[in-house]
Amino acid sequence: MSNQEFTSKSQSFSNEKKPLELYLFIDPLSPECWALEPILKKLHIEYGKYFSIKHVLSGRIANLNHRKKKNYEFIADLWEKTASRSGMSCDGNLWLENPVASPYIASIAIKAAELQGRRAGFRFLRKLQEILFIDKQNISNIDVLRICAKSAGLDVEEFISDFHSDSAAKAFQCDLKITTEMEVHEIPTLVFFNENAEDEGIKITGTYPYEVYVQILEEMLSVQPIKNQPPSMEAFLKYFKVVASKEIAVVYNMTISQVEREMKQLLLLQKVEQLPAKYGTFWRYVGE
Repeated sequence: MSNQEFTSKSQSFSNEKKPLELYLFIDPLSPECWALEPILKKLHIEYGKYFSIKHVLSGRIANLNHRKKKNYEFIADLWEKTASRSGMSCDGNLWLENPVASPYIASIAIKAAELQGRRAGFRFLRKLQEILFIDKQNISNIDVLRICAKSAGLDVEEFISDFHSDSAAKAFQCDLKITTEMEVHEIPTLVFFNENAEDEGIKITGTYPYEVYVQILEEMLSVQPIKNQPPSMEAFLKYFKVVASKEIAVVYNMTISQVEREMKQLLLLQKVEQLPAKYGTFWRYVGE
């Protein structure tokens, strides 16, 4: 894939009809869903022309709305363990210092963003995760959501209007209905569907090695998929804006130490800035 092709369009997010559709059941507050990001990026870059992705909010974390503070210690510990294992940093201290008041609000915000298009919803969700997992901000705060919408390139006033409308709430309820109908009980879960409506989807729960997802794609396609090569690392950074060393390592089949060396070169050229994180490292693209 050339740099121009990569930056001019986002293959799995475009509106053209693809042979496969992936339903990705997530929760915006789940560190396990955050940990899946490197694999999703690699899948998107190498095989994005064969599939589109639909995010479905599972609401599996809705019971946090009723948790007492004593349970926040359990959540904090879960975050720490997931971050340490996956290399996708998230700071469990958030739940001890500034717990998210309402996961429901965050979910409604994502559906409001999606009303500006699926691609806008993808960008907003990623910004929401960054603000939550890296910056430790309360993503149920309306001012934080407004900043997130602006960073994602949304029409902020339209977003706020949609956030307070019935449309976003109904869209979230629709997601919960799909979650129930597809008998999704854990997150993250990916369900692969092909063009034949009579065929059942293939459901995969949790996080597996990248090769497992590629194998499922190959099984469901009627043709042997052709793998795209990744763009230059700088083009990758320019497109996604903020990425973890772990994400770069997975996409480019590099070790973390190799990634760090490459990124320090870009740092010296003032093309990226390093973001502080409790586990691993994140990088923000800052321009030419």
